[in-house]
Amino acid sequence: MSLLVLSACGDEKKAVESNQDSGQNEASHEGHAPHDTGDIQEETASADVLPSFLDSQSENIRLVYQVAGQATEVLEWIPCYCGCGESAGHKSNLNCFIQEKRKDGAIVWDDHGTRCLVCLEIAVQSAKMHKDGMSLKEIRQAIDDTYKEGYAKPTPTEMPA
Repeated sequence: MSLLVLSACGDEKKAVESNQDSGQNEASHEGHAPHDTGDIQEETASADVLPSFLDSQSENIRLVYQVAGQATEVLEWIPCYCGCGESAGHKSNLNCFIQEKRKDGAIVWDDHGTRCLVCLEIAVQSAKMHKDGMSLKEIRQAIDDTYKEGYAKPTPTEMPA
């Protein structure tokens, strides 16, 4: 199942690029409400159960949320460059999709990622690189290299020793 969802990442990236090319910024970060206005959060029993706030979202966005739920061990070490670290207190790209992963397996989802193309792109790229066998350090370096110019200061994510 996870390979199937992760293989869809390439399609999501194409869809994101296609939306950009056609001027359709369904998840563009431009124009959405400031981070600190209160993202919607919803708890589900596990990462296999997506939150109801995704019901009205595109299939592409739901796929990215599925990927985020399956790639928590990667995304928790990857910063986000949209500015949510400073304005919403996000500690990593994971927090753009998941606020908390509880010990009992329950997930507290966050809807921030539904409104932010940068968050979506970073999650898809990170999951794809992980699937392709890159280490966390290599993924982090690639994301930093891609987003360090022209984007917000990254979230203060520290790599594991």
